[in-house]
Amino acid sequence: MSQIRKFAFGLAVAVIPAVGLAQEAPKPVHGLAMHGSPKYGPDFKHFEYANPNAPKGGSVRLSSIGTFDTFNPYTIKGVPAAGIGGFVYETLMIGSEDEAFAEYGLLAESAEMPEDRSWVAFTLRKEARWHDGKPVTVEDVIFSLDALKTKGRPFYRFYYRGVTKAEKAGERRIKFTFGGGENRELPLIVGQLPILPKHVWAGRDFSKTTLEPPIGSGPYEVKSFDAGRSITLERLKNYWGANLPVKSGINNFDEIRFDYYRDSTVALEAFKSGEYDFRQENTSKIWATGYASPAFKKGLYKKQNIRHENPTGMQGFVFNTRKDFFKSATLRKAFAYAFDFEWTNKNLFYGQYARTKSFFSNSELASRGLPSPEELKILNPLKGKIPPEVFTQTYDPPGTDGTGRIRRNLRKAKNLLSQAGWIIKNKKLVSSKTGKPLEFEILLISPAFERIVLPFVRNLKRLGVIASVRTVDTAQYRKRLDTFDFDMIVGSFGQSLSPGNEQMSYWGSAAAERTGGRNWIGIKDPVIDKLIDLVIAAPDREALITRTRALDRVLLWNHYIIPQWHIQSFRVAFWDKFGRPAKSPKYGLGFDTWWVDTNKAKALSSKLTSTKK
Repeated sequence: MSQIRKFAFGLAVAVIPAVGLAQEAPKPVHGLAMHGSPKYGPDFKHFEYANPNAPKGGSVRLSSIGTFDTFNPYTIKGVPAAGIGGFVYETLMIGSEDEAFAEYGLLAESAEMPEDRSWVAFTLRKEARWHDGKPVTVEDVIFSLDALKTKGRPFYRFYYRGVTKAEKAGERRIKFTFGGGENRELPLIVGQLPILPKHVWAGRDFSKTTLEPPIGSGPYEVKSFDAGRSITLERLKNYWGANLPVKSGINNFDEIRFDYYRDSTVALEAFKSGEYDFRQENTSKIWATGYASPAFKKGLYKKQNIRHENPTGMQGFVFNTRKDFFKSATLRKAFAYAFDFEWTNKNLFYGQYARTKSFFSNSELASRGLPSPEELKILNPLKGKIPPEVFTQTYDPPGTDGTGRIRRNLRKAKNLLSQAGWIIKNKKLVSSKTGKPLEFEILLISPAFERIVLPFVRNLKRLGVIASVRTVDTAQYRKRLDTFDFDMIVGSFGQSLSPGNEQMSYWGSAAAERTGGRNWIGIKDPVIDKLIDLVIAAPDREALITRTRALDRVLLWNHYIIPQWHIQSFRVAFWDKFGRPAKSPKYGLGFDTWWVDTNKAKALSSKLTSTKK
């Protein structure tokens, strides 16, 4: 979820079994897991992937693309500055990166939750403080929920709409009560609630953009900024939470600076020139060929693949089914035959990628083979309402031999288009009913994707389809996505090891017309809504896996997306000034556990000085 990272809660609670007797009050606990118990016990000192002896100090320079015009990352207006949500503001609980779905107290010292998960309560830490020295209060928590539900981005409104009441239940205790049916994940989602200072926002319009440096409770504050160009965060020497187990060995840099660049090409050249220190690479061609420079040959900066076990989700060509010409699943299926992944992987990606065949790729949640007996118990009652292939075929997107000769695939596509009511006339694909040609636009945010999309466009042209490509800046792209003003995009849907409420925002009917929502496809299907509800209500891990696989199959066979590819490692490049723990987290990069190695930094500085001479 970059997006809010998903964490969850689970609680072993003693229940009096006798009929008619009240449920025993749950005991306060330090951490919660969605299924089972948390990995780390109440006396844990630090996460296993963090080095508690990591030295503090030094600075790190990072990059961001585009611009920014607000320090409020929680509303739909404006483009928020990098780093604010993760470094300045904090949540009630925080997750580990080596568990499927668990959280531990951050602003909250403990949590309580009954077995039926109809409510959750948190007790705030007495020592939790805002940057101006004022304590974090229950009133701040209540204000934050209200602000996000009424004026926050649709993402937050959607997540917290099931919270029917937030009430003060003690000097530092806040209780959230839920309604609207079974939602076992909702108590967990509340732990991710960003907490905002009521005394700062009182009398201000929360929905407006602002460049007034924010007052948060996190380890960093805004030191300086140049609007739209750069922002520097400074680590607080008196940060209240520095000694918490969840912060031990984490947030080691004294300064974090984000410099903004026009596009990724400019940003890459800036990195190679030493303008910033660390970079994640998402483009295979650049990873294979783009880092060659004198500095790289001298070992001044390095490239490394860091393996992970994180679900890679789905990336692909996303159809906006609000458009009449994309309402037909048969047409969408036909278009998939025009995408030659094998040729693309061989000629553009240097063979670095695997084809994605699931919305939950690289995880046990991905559907495989034919439905299991457990899945069929869910799917059989839906016969006639879901694609019949769900029951009879294993989903496998069209493949090729990688030579670029895809005439056979195009013939299949042509037959499908004919079934969908499209015919070739004057070398153009036109509707057999209206005679209108099929023309649409593929909207991109980065020029780097043009080399991938243009071969697809050429193959579509051979089918008579007129597809154009338009690349726009970050602000325009975001606005058009927020208002669903596009025909097709290259989109991605990240997944966690414990899918839940975010599935409603991805595929749920209620999110289809919500401005700023993530149901880019425009899905409005009560069957998919029902499957999502089952995923959210899964009582244990086995049920979650079964229900997620069932949902996956239905999504795949509706051909909402032409799947692209995934990779099972982080590709990172960094100037040789860092130290990092020997063990990396299974489900994250863990860059916040790195530190500046003084000896390496001095050696690098010396080499750079000698190079300039």
